[in-house]
Amino acid sequence: MDTGQISVENKKSPPIKVLSSQLREGKDNRLNGKLEFNIKRLGQWKNTALVVSVVWMQGTILEVRSDHNTVLLLDETGTFVVNGVNNIPKGKPCLLQGNYVMVMGTIQVLSPEPVLRAVKMADLSERAAIHRRMWKLEVEDLQQTLT
Repeated sequence: MDTGQISVENKKSPPIKVLSSQLREGKDNRLNGKLEFNIKRLGQWKNTALVVSVVWMQGTILEVRSDHNTVLLLDETGTFVVNGVNNIPKGKPCLLQGNYVMVMGTIQVLSPEPVLRAVKMADLSERAAIHRRMWKLEVEDLQQTLT
């Protein structure tokens, strides 16, 4: 067996930077039992779909739910929910209302409100103003370079 080749099925997709509105407007694309979603790209290639399953999002914590395992976040295009924050390293220290955070996670639901299962979370509050200003540009730039 040639171990130099990696099968397509075993490759994990890297997280794709997205906005909550892109998920809200996305379409379910289940192929071969794999949960993936088609979203519209930002920028000049907005008429071509981008297939995502793991995403990177940023937003302000609006609410920490009573179970302390779920948070409601707001990015510049709307709200989204993140579950499982107690199960990730460094998730708990950022769980303060008003903090600006980044979240990487797997998509569970697109609408009416996007829901992610957290894989990683980090506090970006120290430089929140810069992160907020740059986020949409970062999302658009990445989506334009992906094929």
